[in-house]
Parts: sequence; structure tokens; C-alpha cells
Amino acid sequence: MTHPAQEPSTSREFVKQSSLYQEFLAEREEILKHKWLESERLGYDIGFERALLDWIRKHRESWRAARRQHHASHQSHSSSPFASHAAETADKKAQ
Repeated sequence: MTHPAQEPSTSREFVKQSSLYQEFLAEREEILKHKWLESERLGYDIGFERALLDWIRKHRESWRAARRQHHASHQSHSSSPFASHAAETADKKAQ
């Protein structure tokens, strides 16, 4: 039988490392930024639920597309063993 105290610790670490959880945190951060900006613009706290719904309606699709594009460009650079060397060489030439 496993010890319940040990299991949550490893489960929490697994969740923290998961890409799904990382995406959730990034999206939540964007929603909180949107909440702050809209609250400042309107002069009162609009609340998380309103900010969430407004952000989903206005910004989520484009934010996700930009994030996918960013991740895809990073994967294409990191997939090649020569990519970091090529980037360093280009940086040196630019200087």
C-alpha cells in the first residue's frame, strides 16, 4: 500500500512539469493582465469571471495562435543540432 503523504508530492511535481499545466498558467496570467487593464480603464474592479469571458471572446484565439507559432519556431530551431551554432554565428556577424 502506498503512503498518501508521498503520492501527492510526486503528483504535484508531475502536474507542475506538465505542458498542459504550463499552458493553463500562461493563459491565467494573460487573463489577470486583461482584468487589471480593463479594471483600470473602467475605474472599477471588473472581477475575474467578467475578465475571463471578455478575454476568451476578444483575445484567446489570437493569443493561442501566436503562442503556437512561437513554440513551433522554437522547436524548429532546437530540433537541429546546428541551430544554436548558426544563431551564435549570425549574432556575431550582426555585431
